[in-house]
Amino acid sequence: MTVWHPDDDGHADLSSHDTFASGAPHNTFARLRREDPVHWTEWAGGKGFWSITRHADILDMNRQFQVFSSAQGIRMEDQTPEEVLARRTFQETDPPEHMRTRIKVAKAFSKPVIAGFEEQVRAISADILDRVLEMGSFDATREIARQLPMRMLGRIIGVPDADLPWLVEKGDALIANTDPEFTDHVLDRMDTDEFRLMPFNSPAGAELWEYAQQMMADKARRGDTDGVLHMVLAPDADGNVISETEFRNFFCLLVAAGNDTTRYSIAAGIQALAHQPELLGQMQAGGTIWDTAPDEIIRWATPTNYFRRTATRDVELHGRTIRKGDKVLYWWVSANRDEEVFDDPFRVDLTRDPNPHLGFGKGGPHLCLGMHLARLEVRVLFQELARRVKSVEPDGDHTFLRSNFIGGIKSLPVRVELQ
Repeated sequence: MTVWHPDDDGHADLSSHDTFASGAPHNTFARLRREDPVHWTEWAGGKGFWSITRHADILDMNRQFQVFSSAQGIRMEDQTPEEVLARRTFQETDPPEHMRTRIKVAKAFSKPVIAGFEEQVRAISADILDRVLEMGSFDATREIARQLPMRMLGRIIGVPDADLPWLVEKGDALIANTDPEFTDHVLDRMDTDEFRLMPFNSPAGAELWEYAQQMMADKARRGDTDGVLHMVLAPDADGNVISETEFRNFFCLLVAAGNDTTRYSIAAGIQALAHQPELLGQMQAGGTIWDTAPDEIIRWATPTNYFRRTATRDVELHGRTIRKGDKVLYWWVSANRDEEVFDDPFRVDLTRDPNPHLGFGKGGPHLCLGMHLARLEVRVLFQELARRVKSVEPDGDHTFLRSNFIGGIKSLPVRVELQ
């Protein structure tokens, strides 16, 4: 057995955030794919859940949104109907409701529009790297991976650069609300019931909402009606507008998901460079490798470990009966290491093609809106990095986020040699 996680004996507790604090338990996922691909877990923190771990099953089930619904939440935790309505974004809706919000903002994240940001992404990447690489030794997550998506977030939603560190800090407190390094209100270690109607059950949601209200008021005074947020607020074809609660939650989602997932993809890519030195040479050779490298880095990272669905009727799968109302977790992090789909899945292959990874929610209506931006940021950042360094090496142990929902390297000490 290959040990990817020091404490993973093949029977890790998937309900525990502590399990993932040393990285994803890939020995457990490999065993489940082989022996128990529809696995039931009892959970002390709420109702138990089914784990789906094979790529083929997740891809098929993800298309069946009528049977496996997002409308009762996308995380493991149980929510009352009141909490669902108060905290949901369009991620927690099914078609056709999901499409009404998605259509409003899809143009802003379309491939042609995102391609127009390449010059800005390249300039920001160059600025970050020229400052950081001279240090020689540094935390690559904090100094590089965190910086690019944070600064691009400011361009997308139109906020001053001076506000970005605070915004990202609050976004971390939302999406990483199980890690005491990022929040004082750790979800599974204290009573957070007073925040149960806030996004991600976090007080940071209220602070972000106050910020959004002030920002939109300032934009209105200036007559500024451009950007993603105004697209969301605009009436649809039938004259309907989203509620104040829906806008608050969308803003929080944009701040949190728009930063963290790309950050952890970049961090995982730098970690791969440090442990597979040949990758840097391949990047420096360039050419068609840039058509495939971003998706392989994102497969390797899989920054969202799972999304949860809820069964709307009884379903039989691999000899198990999933009952109506049961929670079903699609473990993307397992599917993206499935040996039946990916040759040598525990090695980064920048030329991997095809690469049917599920990091963007492939196959279903919830295909990631930000996928073109994520690919662009990953490609350009590594192009600029490869131009500047001779080597990237570990300079200490890296550490992982304490979360079974978001998977990421939160600190990554490296040292570099410049060209």
